Amino acid sequence: MKNTGRKIKFSFNSPIVLGFTIICFLALVLNWLTRGWANNAVFSVYHSSLLSPFTYIRMIGHIFGHANWEHFIGNIMLILVVGPLLEEKYGSSNLLFVILATALVTGIVNYVFFPHVQLLGASGVVFAFILLSPFTGVKEGTVPVTLVLVALIYIGGQVYDGLFLKDNVANLTHILGGLVGAGLGYVMHKNKMNRY
Repeated sequence: MKNTGRKIKFSFNSPIVLGFTIICFLALVLNWLTRGWANNAVFSVYHSSLLSPFTYIRMIGHIFGHANWEHFIGNIMLILVVGPLLEEKYGSSNLLFVILATALVTGIVNYVFFPHVQLLGASGVVFAFILLSPFTGVKEGTVPVTLVLVALIYIGGQVYDGLFLKDNVANLTHILGGLVGAGLGYVMHKNKMNRY
């Protein structure tokens, strides 16, 4: 085997996805160090006074908080697998917009309609990414079968779970995240096609 003398370098290939992952990890550590105070104060959304600046911070901050290591890994693994492909396809600024739009939509809906539910985690972002991904290879005037299947499997599964199972998962957040991802995927794809 010939040694070419090249050194292997690490590539910060997906700054938004990697930055998001780092913030989520730091939020997890901070919550552990503060024994839950950080999640309650910054990294979860729930009904609180509109006069408090933390209410508005939590509208975005809830996507960074996770209850424990398993919750964190479950969300971040999917984000790390799907996210870099999406960031390469749509660009960093568009992917950041998808993340922030998902955070705001899920945060506001939870605040208004579920005042006694404390919501945290990146699962809405995961579902946005999942429903955004089928648009990456779409030709104009076509509906990708993968989008239909993903919508049926993921969104249909969340509707079923929400109606018939009593678990501790925020099914509406998953559905809303998926709708944000699919809607923005459609808009971004259409805008890209109109430019050519």
